This record gives sequence, structure tokens and C-alpha cells, in this order.
Amino acid sequence: MPAFNRLFPLASLVLIFWVSVCFPVCVEVPSETEAVQGNPMKLRCISCMKREEVEATTVVEWFYRPEGGKDFLIYEYRNGQQEVESPFQGRLQWNGSKDLQDVSITVLNVTLNDSGLYTCNVSREFAFEAHRPFVKTTRLIPLRVTEEAGEDFTSVVSEIMMYILLVFLTLWLLIEMIYCYRKVSKAEEAAQENAGSN
Repeated sequence: MPAFNRLFPLASLVLIFWVSVCFPVCVEVPSETEAVQGNPMKLRCISCMKREEVEATTVVEWFYRPEGGKDFLIYEYRNGQQEVESPFQGRLQWNGSKDLQDVSITVLNVTLNDSGLYTCNVSREFAFEAHRPFVKTTRLIPLRVTEEAGEDFTSVVSEIMMYILLVFLTLWLLIEMIYCYRKVSKAEEAAQENAGSN
């Protein structure tokens, strides 16, 4: 036990040091494509940098194309957030991260007219000593706005499975209770017979 008491603080310090050295991982997750009228909708755009330690100048442009229409700029990030003049003015909110790997925006109070194709362009110019490579990534988000939230097939199936599991567990518990009751009753009868025969 004394050896454990001496090793525990050392192991704790090593663990704390190890956790502090770890870096978060960037994962490119696709955006949701259905929104409900009147609710906010986060248009997720994640563009991971392969080498985070290299400085980069990042420019983000969000475009919107209505069904049957042309693309037009709705939001721009260039040395800070900047909402441009558009039908979305006053309804867009920057939702990105400080390291500019997550460059998402949120559309507030979504309307049926907001259905269409959203494009997220991320342009990065890296600052190496010898050269300045330029990388551009594009994410397309087809958004469909509905008046009411529809039932998701996965949630319906999971709800049905939950009820089936509840019924099964209830029946199993009932059978176990009956089995235990019979076992205890037989044990008591056997004990009474043994006591009566002595």
C-alpha cells in the first residue's frame, strides 16, 4: 500500500501532462439538409487544415442559389465576419471556430424561401518561407425547408424497438419473480417437512 501511495501522485501528474499535450482532432462532418420554418438552421462547413501549425490567411464565402436561380454572396469572412447585403441580412450568424476550421453559419428564423443550394468556399493561403501555396475547398449544402418537422424513419424504428425491449424486459422480470417465488415456496415446504419429521 505505501508503494501505491507514492506512485499514485506520480501517475496522476504523468496523466495530466499527457492530456495537456494532446491536441483536438478536426473531423469534417456533413451539414444537416432539412430545416423547419421559423427555427434556426446551422449550415455546417468544416474545412480541416492538414498542418495546423502553419499560419494561413483564410477567406470564407457563403453563397446561396434559389431553385432555378443564380448564386449570390450572402456572407463573407475576411479578417473578421461580414454579412453582405442580401435577403438574408440580419438573419445570419457566424458559428465558426477561432482556428477557422469550422466556418459554419446559422440562418435565424428560416423561411420556406430559404430552400435552395448553399455553397461554402474556404480559401487558404499558407505562409511558408519559400513559397505560399493556395488551397480552396468547397462544400455544397442542399437545404429543404418544411413547414413542420417530419418523423425521421430512424427515430420511429428506435421508438418501436424501445417498446419491444420494455415489454420483453417486463415479461422476463415477471417470469423471474414467479420462478423465485416457487423456489422459495418449495424451500419453505421442505424446511417445514424436515421440521415436522424431527
